[in-house]
Formats: sequence, C-alpha cells, structure tokens
Amino acid sequence: MSASNHQQAESVTITLPNGLTYQQPTGLFINNEFIQASTGKTVEVTNPATEEVITSVSSGSRDDVEYAVKSAEHAFTKTNWATQDPKERSRILRKLADLVEENVELMASIETVDNGKSVALSRGDIGLMVDCLRDAASYADKVNGRTIDSGDGYMNFTIKQAIGVCGQIIPWNFPTMMLAWKIAPALAMGNVSILKPASATPLTALFFANLCKQAGVPAGVVNIIPGSGREVGNAITEHPKIRKLAFTGSTDVGKGIAVNSSTTNLKKITLELGGKSAHMVFDDVNLEKTIPNLINGIFRNSGQMCSAGSRIYIQEGIYDKVMAAFKEVTEKIKVGNPFDESNFQGAISNKDQFETIIKYIEIGKEEGAKILTGGTRVGNRGFFIRPTIFYDVKQDMRIVKEEIFGPVVVISKFKNIEDGVAMANDSEFGLGAGIETENLSTALKVAKMLQSGTVWINTYNDFDSRVPFGGVKQSGYGREMGSEVYDNYTEIKAVRIKL
Repeated sequence: MSASNHQQAESVTITLPNGLTYQQPTGLFINNEFIQASTGKTVEVTNPATEEVITSVSSGSRDDVEYAVKSAEHAFTKTNWATQDPKERSRILRKLADLVEENVELMASIETVDNGKSVALSRGDIGLMVDCLRDAASYADKVNGRTIDSGDGYMNFTIKQAIGVCGQIIPWNFPTMMLAWKIAPALAMGNVSILKPASATPLTALFFANLCKQAGVPAGVVNIIPGSGREVGNAITEHPKIRKLAFTGSTDVGKGIAVNSSTTNLKKITLELGGKSAHMVFDDVNLEKTIPNLINGIFRNSGQMCSAGSRIYIQEGIYDKVMAAFKEVTEKIKVGNPFDESNFQGAISNKDQFETIIKYIEIGKEEGAKILTGGTRVGNRGFFIRPTIFYDVKQDMRIVKEEIFGPVVVISKFKNIEDGVAMANDSEFGLGAGIETENLSTALKVAKMLQSGTVWINTYNDFDSRVPFGGVKQSGYGREMGSEVYDNYTEIKAVRIKL
C-alpha cells in the first residue's frame, strides 16, 4: 500500500513545561507513515493547565479511514502477520514495551501537558501501559484451542483465530492507558488496528505510533487517526470491513455505537461506558486506611474516571467521624500546576468538561444538597476545580443519579448491609464499587451483592493489568485487561472430523 496521494506530515519541536524537548508527530499514522489529512484539516491541541495552544495535528476524514482500512486489510490478508509463529508477535510486543519503558518520563510529560493530569499520575499510566504490552507479549504465543471427546467415531477440536480489522475509539481521560488496553490484546491475537484517540488528547498516541514503527510493527498493522467522533468515529463504527469494535466513553455515545455498528455487519463489540460507582464504608473501618481510599476513589485524575467512587455511603455509627476526617484531608489536597510534584490534582482536561462540572455543582445547590467543602474554581487561568463534597443528598437528585465526571462526590448514610446495598445498587450504572471494612465476612457478602463489574475491598481505583475490568448494566459489556480481554479479539472455530 502506498500513500502517494497523501502529503507527508512534518513533526514539530515541542519544549515541555519541565524543560524536555522532543519531536511531536502531527500527521495521521497510516501504513507506517505520518500523513496529512486528505481534507487538509487540522485541530488545535490545548494545554488545559494554561489554556495555551500546544500545537495542531491533522484531523482525519472518512476518506482517511477508508485508506486506513485498505492498509490494515492488506496487512491482515496479504502478509503473514496473523498466520506467523506467534513468538514473532510476542517479540515485537516485548520490544514495544521496552521502548515505552525507555521513554516513561517523556511520555508522562507529554500526557500531562496534553491532558492536565498530575505528572505522577501520568507516570503510573505509562507504567500500566508497559505492563499491558508485556502481558500481551506473554499471552501471544500461549493461545490454544481444545480437544473435545465425543466418542471413537469423531475427532473434535477448536481453533482460536484473529478477527481481522479492529476499530478502537478511546477517550481523553486516560489517553495512553486506554490505548494500551485496546492495541496490546488486538496485536497479540494477530489482528490489525485502526485507533481513534480523542481530539483533545492525540499527542501521546501519535508519539506511540513512532515507537510501533521502531519496534518493527509491520505497515498497516497499527493505524492512528485523530479526528472528530462525528467524522472519524462514525466512519470506523459503520465500516463494513471492520469486524471488531472497542469503545470507551459515555453511555449515550456507546448506545449509538452499538446500534450503528450492528446495522452494517454485526461487529463484535466491547463497550466500556459511564459509571456512578458506590463506595461503602462500614462501622468497623480503620480511618487511617479508609480516608486515603476515599480520596483516591473520587479525586484521582480530578474525578475524570468512569469508575470514580462518586457516591459514598457511610454506615450511621461512624458517619460523623468519617465526614470530619474526609473533609479535613480533602481540604489539604493541593490543586494546580500538574508538573508541580506536590500537587495531587491537576487540571480538568478540557473547557467543555470544566463547564459541565461547574454546571453540576450549581445543580446540586439548586436541588438542596449541602456542600461540605469545595465547589469553586481555583484561580482564573486553566481549568482547575476545588475538590467538592456534597452531603444531605437524596437518591433522586441529579447529582446522585448522573455521571458528573469530575472532582465531585455525594455522601449518604445507611443503617445496615441490606439498606446500604440497596442504595448502592440504585443506579443504572455498574462499573465499579468499593467496600471499606475490617470484617472479611462482610466484605465477601457485600461483594457478591453489589451490581458492578469490579469490586475493590479496602482499596479503590487500584488497577492491575492481569485483572479484568469492565461493566454491567448501562456501564457496558466485555472486558479490558486480564486473560478475558483476549476472548474479545478472537473467534472460535470448531472442527469436527468423522473417522
């Protein structure tokens, strides 16, 4: 495949706020080349901590997606990428993991200037990216079918095969981590990928594309196309030659994707959608252990996490003590320049989301909820919001029912296990949940009762690449990470032989 009809895109030199300088690709990455969008359109990328433009990158179109599909299909059907000894894919993924690890500080810095999260959190995201790539490398050459005994007259076995061209759409809150969650298992299983990063945060994905090329990923196997959801996202969703789709984002958009993709070719779909996760605190907790978990549950990444523990339910016997301690620690959280290592909370990732969070804070006040602390903007430049705690809330309030996606939490009181679980499960979402207790029986009993894809006990937002993650109810279906993710990127073929 050739990009002869596409103009090459130049890289630009960027100096980051911490002094690191690097070459940032600005084009679409298709068929191992950085090219300009066919329409010539670009989109500005802004630093949410300063509201200053970092650079501009090409913004793709349907024609660009078409070219990427042709390149990916050629890589899948006309090369040996899917049919070669899996050890070769494993070798390439290990090399890719090594290259990411060598560039942790640079990639974390790019992530921070692009996304606004604290640089310490960005380092953790890149670390999990490395783990995902290494896990995929380990799994790539260990995929086997099974034999089935149906008597002496037959021989039966199954084969796990790659699906083909995979479309992948990721959000702006975890640009590198979500990229790894999707590209790593797809490649391990012999698939080829067309990934759309969020328009607001494309820089790390394009930098990663360069590393793919350096690692020896063949042309057409990984393609990265920044652009709007309306243009690039819909083109990926609706394309008849894309056989697998993985999307992370809002529930409303996810529902539309499920419908639109099904009308073309019944794609195999993974959806990781919104959340309004409950974090339960029982009377017997150790406050010194619990309060950091509550803080991490809701204020990590400025609350911009689908799994954020945004509804806290505290048992009545310890309610006052938890509230006082939680308020005290929350008010000590430092908010500001994400490159300042002392700041726990950086900027909200973009202006639209910043305005949405401010609007929800006003809605909470209008609904009659009380603010324990926070509720205001920090400074007048950059998108910073003080960590906000609402209490005296009712279950039917919008701030209790709807995903805010910011550093805003609501707190309620419960009497016993049955009462607390009923409140926790009173949601259309089911992504994450948390339990704080020193009683093992309580922990295990409640974990079974909670309607969520993940339950954290005496920890929260604590991810491991070996542990699957995904939702139930309107939080989606399918799983990221763990051995379960690889099932999303394979088809099972049964072979039955009459002897």
